Amino acid sequence: MSQLHVHAQPGEVAGVVLLPGDPNRARRIAEEFLDDAVLYTEHRQLLGFTGTYRGMRVSVQATGMGCPSLAIVVEELVRLGAKTLVRVGTAGIVADAVAPGDLIVATSAVPNDGTTRQYLAGAAYAPTADAGLVRALDDAGRALGTPPHVGLIQTEDAFYATAPTHVPELRARGVLAIEMEASALFLLGALRGVRTGCALVASNRIGDASFVPPEVLADGVARMTRMTLDALLAVRGADASA
Repeated sequence: MSQLHVHAQPGEVAGVVLLPGDPNRARRIAEEFLDDAVLYTEHRQLLGFTGTYRGMRVSVQATGMGCPSLAIVVEELVRLGAKTLVRVGTAGIVADAVAPGDLIVATSAVPNDGTTRQYLAGAAYAPTADAGLVRALDDAGRALGTPPHVGLIQTEDAFYATAPTHVPELRARGVLAIEMEASALFLLGALRGVRTGCALVASNRIGDASFVPPEVLADGVARMTRMTLDALLAVRGADASA
């Protein structure tokens, strides 16, 4: 039966799902990268599409902004049969080595959010991506000529709370960038026994009022999406040959 928020019937959601926060980005990915994409839900503007990429059945499901919204969507997608879920989004830059438009693959996420704390009743935890997905994303990015930065990110609840004065300490801890959903996704991957990963496009540096030009961001999103889909194909192939 349909879930409370993701109004889809069993079988409509593929086992492999891309998770953009923005519903408009979900539509663009479905239209530009998938063959025969079909809209299976638009309830609450959490747009969801299923189509194919080079013969692989894949869904693209908007999550909305922040960990609480993502957690609802992911819980329901898993109930609908999703087995591999990869966030595809944007992030504010912390590390000096990362430039606007660069791609990032998260190995783990500092959980500076309330959703993971509630799931864990405050216990310490290190939300971590599936290692096989991290390797596949890195390999796919390199094969496309756009090797991603691979490493630690931070997930936060309050978009405007982090100031430039916080950046040196975060940088010293090895944080590459900041976003708003990955920690909850990685935790749910562990709790629900599904694969999770996170690919990001770097936007502006924390505290920089001038955002990356739209055309640079759009190019980064296209490269990130292609990298992610190719990585998922590789993982599927490795599973089949195991």
